[in-house]
Amino acid sequence: MANIKLKFVHKVRSKGRTYYYAWRGAGAPRLNAKPGTPEFIQELELAWKKRGRPDENTLAGLVVEYRESDEYGKLADSTKAQWVRWLDRIRSDFGKLSLRQFERPTIRAEIIAWRSKMKATPRAADYAIQVFSRLMSFGVEQGKIASNPCAGLKALYHANRADKVWSDEQLEKVLAVASEEMRYAIRLALLTGLRRGDLLKVSWNHVHNNSIELHTAKSRGQQTATIPISAELRELLDQIPKRSTTILTNSRKRAWTEDGFNTSFWQTKKDAGLHDEDLHFHDLRGTAATRFYLANLELRAIAEIMGWSEKRVEDIIKRYVTKGALVQEQIRMLDEAARRRKAAE
Repeated sequence: MANIKLKFVHKVRSKGRTYYYAWRGAGAPRLNAKPGTPEFIQELELAWKKRGRPDENTLAGLVVEYRESDEYGKLADSTKAQWVRWLDRIRSDFGKLSLRQFERPTIRAEIIAWRSKMKATPRAADYAIQVFSRLMSFGVEQGKIASNPCAGLKALYHANRADKVWSDEQLEKVLAVASEEMRYAIRLALLTGLRRGDLLKVSWNHVHNNSIELHTAKSRGQQTATIPISAELRELLDQIPKRSTTILTNSRKRAWTEDGFNTSFWQTKKDAGLHDEDLHFHDLRGTAATRFYLANLELRAIAEIMGWSEKRVEDIIKRYVTKGALVQEQIRMLDEAARRRKAAE
């Protein structure tokens, strides 16, 4: 490849000196190393690598830099497939702007106006802002911009999944095909009611004699979830191998990344034949709340377990515990009462 590029090297003699350029034409970079040396070849390679690249001080340049970063490289392939579409659109619409222009007070309003063009599809609009915000955060981390103008933008799409719970049949299907690591995650979610983010970060240090206690991420550390260790939960903790500081690990014995976990869970759900079902991993939280309530735990106790504020817990429980679940429990209690009567006769 270097030999091909060498034939394009342009030599210029001026005032008794010889100058070498990576190629002929305006804007061609001059090569300062001695021709024929490894340094000369490296300099030539770098010049061609940069040829056609956008100015690194523009948003288009930041998009290219982000896509070449280790952070982007570590994303799951499925995530990249989604993100690249939005990165291309962001580059198309904002790419010519210099990074300094993203520090203008009006840039936030311009980004909101851009998102508003997609208001007919609010979930897509929110996804676009998620990608845009990550790109801006990368720019901040690289010292290219002072702050993220996308930070704190309220989502357009608000899904109410409070009445979504997994049925026993659905749980049996997914647990039957799940890997050992994913089964641990699902069972731990059902027995603790922790959010996915908290579940993936909960460590063995959070496990005390009678409870698991950790500051919840969604409350920014202001609330502590306190989960009593029941016999069933203790049995599960005893089964999980201690392979990392975190309780849950992937097949490589490392803490799960969020993208890695999401991809693995989606594949597990697909393998279980539930890919068309409107069920998320987060819905296991509602299932856990349902089980806590049907086990006759008081609302205050559920609030402590779930990390909810006590003043809101009653309303949240009413929405999490579906009418169907309550009816099934009532049927179970009536059948149990009938069996006791028959046994007493």
